[in-house]
Amino acid sequence: MLLPSTKKTWKVVCVVSTLTLMNMSHAIADVAVVVHPTNDSTFDQATIKKIFLGKTKSYSNGRSAILISASYNDPATEEFNSKVLGKSSSQVKAYWSKILFTGKGTPPQEMDSNAAVISSVASNPDSIGYLDASAVTADVKVVATF
Repeated sequence: MLLPSTKKTWKVVCVVSTLTLMNMSHAIADVAVVVHPTNDSTFDQATIKKIFLGKTKSYSNGRSAILISASYNDPATEEFNSKVLGKSSSQVKAYWSKILFTGKGTPPQEMDSNAAVISSVASNPDSIGYLDASAVTADVKVVATF
């Protein structure tokens, strides 16, 4: 193993290590599943999984669910897919491609920011979405955190 021999090299190693740790901590942040504040349905992980895989198309209150997701490359998407759906993002994308092709469902609408997810869910009583838990505002109701 080669050891860095200068102070400058050690500084670079320290900076790279710090950035790596920061990226790892961001990747393991909690994901919040949110609905409109008036949604009085019950939610558990199994229900949320069925809704986001299109296997259940309505809430326990009988209203149709409109799916909202963070963008494909948002770290919250990878966390949600892994923790809630038990799949990688590429597996989820392939799954929805098949469902869409066969006409059996519509994938979640992708939003480009946490603010867009909040705005979309807050403006439609039938919407359900997920985002980085640290970005949640009082405009939506958190029904689960993973």
